[in-house]
Amino acid sequence: MLDHQSARAELFARPDLAGRERRRALAELTDRWLTGLLVAAGGDRPGVALVAVGGYGRGELSPRSDLDVLLLHDGAPVGELADRLWYPVWDSGVSLDHAVRKPGEARAVAATDLKAQLGLLDARHLAGDAELTAGLRSAVLSDWRARAAERLPELRELGRERAERHGELAFLLEPDLKEARGGLRDLVALDAVAASWLADAPREGLDAARCRLGDVRDALHLATGRATERLALQEQDQVAAALGVLDADTLLRQVYQAARTVSYASDVTWRAVDRLLAAQRSRGRRPFRFGLGGAGRAAPPAARGQAVRRPLAEGVVEQDGEAILAQGARPAADPVLPLRAAAAAAQAGLVVAHATVRRLAAETGPLPVPWPTEAREQLITLLGAGEACLPVWEALEAEGLVTRLLPDWERVRCRPQRNAVHTWTVDRHLVQTAVRAAALTRRVARPDLLLVAALLHDLGKGWPGDHSQAGEVIVRDVAARMGFDQDDTETLALLVRHHLTLVDTATRRDPDDPATVEVIAKAVGTAQHLELLHALTEADALATGPAAWSAWRAALVAGLVERAAVVLAGEGPAPRPVAASAASAADERLAVEAARTMEPALAMRAEAGHEALAPDTLAHEPMGVELALAIPDRPGLLGTVAGVLALNRLTVRSLTLRELDPIGAGPVLLLSWRVAAEFGELPEAARLRADLRRALDGSLDPGRRLAERDAAVPRRPGISTPPPVVTVLPGGASASATVLEVRAHDVPGLLHRIGRALDEAGVRVRTAHVSTLGADVVDAFYLTDAGGAPLAREEALAVAERLRRALR
Repeated sequence: MLDHQSARAELFARPDLAGRERRRALAELTDRWLTGLLVAAGGDRPGVALVAVGGYGRGELSPRSDLDVLLLHDGAPVGELADRLWYPVWDSGVSLDHAVRKPGEARAVAATDLKAQLGLLDARHLAGDAELTAGLRSAVLSDWRARAAERLPELRELGRERAERHGELAFLLEPDLKEARGGLRDLVALDAVAASWLADAPREGLDAARCRLGDVRDALHLATGRATERLALQEQDQVAAALGVLDADTLLRQVYQAARTVSYASDVTWRAVDRLLAAQRSRGRRPFRFGLGGAGRAAPPAARGQAVRRPLAEGVVEQDGEAILAQGARPAADPVLPLRAAAAAAQAGLVVAHATVRRLAAETGPLPVPWPTEAREQLITLLGAGEACLPVWEALEAEGLVTRLLPDWERVRCRPQRNAVHTWTVDRHLVQTAVRAAALTRRVARPDLLLVAALLHDLGKGWPGDHSQAGEVIVRDVAARMGFDQDDTETLALLVRHHLTLVDTATRRDPDDPATVEVIAKAVGTAQHLELLHALTEADALATGPAAWSAWRAALVAGLVERAAVVLAGEGPAPRPVAASAASAADERLAVEAARTMEPALAMRAEAGHEALAPDTLAHEPMGVELALAIPDRPGLLGTVAGVLALNRLTVRSLTLRELDPIGAGPVLLLSWRVAAEFGELPEAARLRADLRRALDGSLDPGRRLAERDAAVPRRPGISTPPPVVTVLPGGASASATVLEVRAHDVPGLLHRIGRALDEAGVRVRTAHVSTLGADVVDAFYLTDAGGAPLAREEALAVAERLRRALR
């Protein structure tokens, strides 16, 4: 006994032995010791075997790990032998978890006790009758594979229960290295799934994560002298020093990175298991075998042939509940594809398949600087998906795509926040803030700026000094790289610089003091900045943790914002909507042509240079083309034209509608559209013209055709979004019309539904300004009655209510 204790002490004292090598050396030392004890006890004979199970069976022992062993026998009496074997172990002070069973008994226990069965999956022969051990191993593995469809859901539920009790390792200041989600227990579960031959985890980085968590656990055992799994705050400096890590924050970042690798591998693996078990249930027979492996191997050809693919976006389809690349997708030639795939997946409430993310990371080139407009729009659409953004973002992070898009992200990635108020690491807090902001987009005129500011507001925490000041500098560079114009860049910089100003001022100064209100008004400058900052403040606090936001704080901030809004009310023009701009010379010519012929006049232009397109082609433009359409005014025009565009799978990115009378012969509506193909293929211009003419002469009913198409191929429900907001703006918004503002989630045919509802209400749309910002629309409609006068207040409210009902 003393020799074994001395040998253990010498092993731990060796400076050349650490990490996995030391764990294996400790296991080998323990193997020799227990083998000697079995021989000394007279157990080295046929019909008796000493078997290591669990962590010891895997051949890796931490300094204070239990010894999980099984004394296996064929039925001969072994009571005295067991006593002679166990007592020396107990006397040594080493923790022992033991059992004495026959092979049939061991299998019977495993059949009813999942934890016992998991331990036996790692059974390793130590001494005695090797054939007895081999027979048990073979039988246990056979039992496990035969009952995988029953036991794997049970294993997954155990993992969920552990996560609820112990939290998520990647975000805890005092994490449990073993039991928390992403910890050592989850690695055992992944090995068990692989042993079922049903699925396998993605192996990239998994072995390094296992090694890092094991190393930290070893150092923790040696630092405390106890078999503890919780990395307490008071132990972190000592553990970091023992591992040669710079400081405790660096140690936590390494632990968090390992945990995220394990968590992501678990998510991918359990999705594969779910698909295969669902396939088994639907087929009524055993599922086909599936291995993810390092390359993300797909299902057999027969299974693939039965899969149904549904288009999501250009180059992206849904298959088996995941977003994957279309067969014709070429990542190397399409740098926006990762963001487009991510946005489409999140908006549909899906994840991006592991093999797809890996391929995107391997083949896609960097985005040009500044980003193309589509890239910025797709990022905003991804963030606007709310909770559905999280698993997609994690997949992008796992393959390094986030830091490729945003190099500054690396400084905050997995960075701990040593503040009890904060629930998340810095990077996850930023994404959570965007998730919270997605629920507040109806409150602001620029939801795109709110979402991007939410994502970037704490980037300064990766730099020395005041993180708000550092973040202001960083966000200017990031915004310019993303392609925001100067005004939007300044707005984002202001939001980042002052993201704590409202809550700090409201809680630390007298909000009723005019000087306090003046400070806020001076800091934000405009009413639009104020509403954005208010929403960002709330999203930031909600994403911090339950202690950071309360009804009391919310009321203080809201009161301060209300007072500041009064101060700002008379300064400058209202941010939205703006007055109609003058028509261009080309548009004037279209209006003259329509007025003289009393027929629609249509021109198509590439967006970038506004050059005319060939008469019968629509060039491929990632963010669309411009359509200028002049039509003699008639009832229902907006909804009719929007329906034709939706029928041709064109997404409206923006619209400006103006009323002209170029030759005094009557009003002509000039509609300037920016449209993009829903799935990348723009329709032929001749077909679009024909459909417009048929819709205007009544031979084509776009609404009925859209309903028939949706009924034939119903759309996936997608994600839950904030309800639409329809507002009648105050009378000062326009002197000659009633302004109705619509803020809603963008869906195909939305503008057609709005136009039809307005037409059914019997009002005229004199001017319209339609903007699609990521996944949200902010539309303003200038309405009059049949005589051209603004609507009465009661009538305007009735129209707004009608529109709300139409958009539900």
